[in-house]
Amino acid sequence: MVAFVFPGQGSQRVGMGVELADNSRFAREVFQEVDEALSQKLSLLMREGPEEELMLTVNAQPAIMATSIATLRVLEGEFGVDISKGRAGVAGHSLGEYTALCAIGAFSLAETARLLKLRGRSMQDAVPVGEGAMAALLGADLEKATALVEAAAQGEVCQIANDNDPTQVVISGHAGAIDRAVHMAKEFGIKRGVKLAVSAPFHSSLMQPAAEAMREALAEMPPHTFTVPIYSNVTAGRVTDAEEERSLLVEQVTGRVRWRESILAMREAKIQRYVELGGKVLAPMISRIDPEATPFSLVTMEDLENYARENA
Repeated sequence: MVAFVFPGQGSQRVGMGVELADNSRFAREVFQEVDEALSQKLSLLMREGPEEELMLTVNAQPAIMATSIATLRVLEGEFGVDISKGRAGVAGHSLGEYTALCAIGAFSLAETARLLKLRGRSMQDAVPVGEGAMAALLGADLEKATALVEAAAQGEVCQIANDNDPTQVVISGHAGAIDRAVHMAKEFGIKRGVKLAVSAPFHSSLMQPAAEAMREALAEMPPHTFTVPIYSNVTAGRVTDAEEERSLLVEQVTGRVRWRESILAMREAKIQRYVELGGKVLAPMISRIDPEATPFSLVTMEDLENYARENA
């Protein structure tokens, strides 16, 4: 069985989606619709930069989503792949969960773009610049990372933000606590800690103002009914109820991204093949979590053509 998965923040770059837009009207239509929904020339920013503006959370989140959905639409429109056939579920990493919901019709493309613009702005504004930070712990499993954040907190917020795979955990919180964790990492048997170039401490309790903003937004723009199950970041469990998913999207802002556990849950559901649309970030993680899985990363027209030919 197949699951379609969607990347989160970090996969943005100047030039993203350009090849698809230059070669397919299906991609161009996605980017145009997102531009119109946001009253912004986001597609031009994605094509030409400047990079520092694209990297802003408020722009990166809808840009990553738009690229993934454009990839999906090209796969369907140009290559005739019906992803509803044999699709056992979808999942997305952080903002990718919104992309996944768009892919299964729980949100329209315009709704998804507006929600992610608000989400990005709210997360950016939740904590003054410089007060929060994040770091990747390389060579860390969940047990080692948990011991480290407890020791490094010292009265400040220091939490596990992303449990990505058996070798990588991301932590988030007050800048001082994250600095301490990076310096202490080797004492806890962790290969090293690397500060991330992000402007806010995502997926920590410091994001509570952003969670409240999303609670209000999702009350006005809730997910529509969907039939393909989505695996939630918050629970790593299978969700088919739109109201439950709405609550989980609010919790997701401050909660841990349980990506490793999500893939293990999908393995239990007999999912062996994963198709990452619009990035090449999740597939390597999936291989480390489940060495028996077969992941594909589809970014270029050649990737899409090859996948369609081999999976016709």
